[in-house]
Amino acid sequence: MNKIRSRNRTTQPAAASKPKKSSGSQRKADVLNRLDDLCERIDIVLPEVTARVAALEHLLLEKQLCTRADLRGAREFVRRQEE
Repeated sequence: MNKIRSRNRTTQPAAASKPKKSSGSQRKADVLNRLDDLCERIDIVLPEVTARVAALEHLLLEKQLCTRADLRGAREFVRRQEE
């Protein structure tokens, strides 16, 4: 009986055609790739988060739930916590 091959399966290139990296350099390359992916994700998400914070601050001021001084104080508090 014939086996049904998965359409999703990708074929791996022959090991001889691809030069092997040492395990240390391969791990370093993997870490660098993951770091690049993470940086790209942050670059995508950060503007959205910043816009949402700005919108929330605007609503807080519009509804008179806090003052500009309150917002400045909150930002300063966060900056001190980051140090």
